[in-house]
Amino acid sequence: MITKVRQHPTQNESLLFETSSPGKIGYQLPALDVPPVDPSEVLGAEYVREEIPDFPEVSEVDVIRHFTRLSTWNYAIDLGLYPLGSCTMKYNPRVNEAVARTEGLMWIHPYQPDALSQGAFAILAELERVLAEITGMDAVTLQPAAGAHGELTGILLVRALLEAQGNPRKRVIVPDSAHGTNPASVRMAGYEVVNVASNDRGMLDTEALARMVDDDVAAIMITNPNTLGVFEEHIIEVARILHSKGALVYMDGANLNALAGISRPGDYGVDLMHLNLHKTFSTPHGGGGPGSGPVAVKKPLEPFLPLPRLQHASSGWSWNYDRPHSIGRVRAFYGNFGVLVRALAYIMAHGGNGLRRATLDALLNANYLRKLLETDYEIAYSAPSMHECVFRHAATGAIAKRLIDYGFHPYTVSFPLIVHGAMMIEPTETESKQELDLFVDALISIAQEVKENPELVQTAPHSTRTNKVDEVAAARKPILKWTR
Repeated sequence: MITKVRQHPTQNESLLFETSSPGKIGYQLPALDVPPVDPSEVLGAEYVREEIPDFPEVSEVDVIRHFTRLSTWNYAIDLGLYPLGSCTMKYNPRVNEAVARTEGLMWIHPYQPDALSQGAFAILAELERVLAEITGMDAVTLQPAAGAHGELTGILLVRALLEAQGNPRKRVIVPDSAHGTNPASVRMAGYEVVNVASNDRGMLDTEALARMVDDDVAAIMITNPNTLGVFEEHIIEVARILHSKGALVYMDGANLNALAGISRPGDYGVDLMHLNLHKTFSTPHGGGGPGSGPVAVKKPLEPFLPLPRLQHASSGWSWNYDRPHSIGRVRAFYGNFGVLVRALAYIMAHGGNGLRRATLDALLNANYLRKLLETDYEIAYSAPSMHECVFRHAATGAIAKRLIDYGFHPYTVSFPLIVHGAMMIEPTETESKQELDLFVDALISIAQEVKENPELVQTAPHSTRTNKVDEVAAARKPILKWTR
């Protein structure tokens, strides 16, 4: 049984509205040094009110302590392990933040003249170059703002190339082990989705694939390693099958942190792919953004990349809008610049050998967890794990909530959907053996509880401000409005 439990004290915290006391203020203003004016004369009477109804009146210390206490309720990557499979929630080196906060980069404005943006252009150009080298591709666009945005951009590029050849075709094949956003991206690009099943090793069934690829298939969207944490070892054969029918191979590169520095997708037949910079190359991740989903392509697809494209001449860097075959803009300006800066800082700090070591650490950590947990949890597939591993357990949701009582963020529950009761765990390369051992001890302890005291697990979590909720009632009868 586990001996070390991370439990953090929780305390009831009133709303600011409830702690309000008439007359309290959190600021002091100096006396006016200009003549006073009547706001209604300046703004118009209809835009002025004497007070805001129910607006809380609190002191500065009330506000500071309130929000500081609220912050202690949040689980953060700076606090402990985020074992969310398929999300790569890892610690972000502070050097990235220091670089991104360089004054000339932090305060850059997208409308400032090109002459004042030469340093930023050089950063973008260098990032495109190194991403092309890492992926084995010929060109990169940094415009897409997130992974799914990169997927859509990629399939639009596929359509543009095939249309230029005279036939955009009708269907895109998506394996059942692909990322969940792939089918939506296919549909948004105007294609039909065709599903192909995995085999008993968690890999794409190449025989089934060969039977369904015909002249109406535009591409395959394959996630590699897939969402089972398994490398598609027949990827060269997959590419041969698609290419023999004039179709393209799109790779979802969200799991590139299992490949970087070891293998390059462009070397085994991938025509285009997106990368999640906020996963593989380190940016604060979660809470809805920001993200970045650059798309890397082979040479035949380069003319269709979103405009504008960077170009360099004797006068320096500038934008090239003269691209008649481009699919056009996919985003205002040129990507989430701060994320791009952080990614290049991360890559340059590691260097080629460092990126390879980070990848090997991610693989080692995942397989270390798998080995220690295989006795108590059933591994979904016997194939070797890459950067994440997927177990199965009938009580996956309850176990995840019980983990909260042990001071850990839950793993990914019930995904991928092709594994019933999936427990999807990705430790990432940034976690120490000590942290992983604590996590393993917690899961083994919970496995014993499932056998000996299942009620304790089924009613978890117990240490949070809100204990187990009625999820069915919450879904069917959501309360979307707070009333006093």
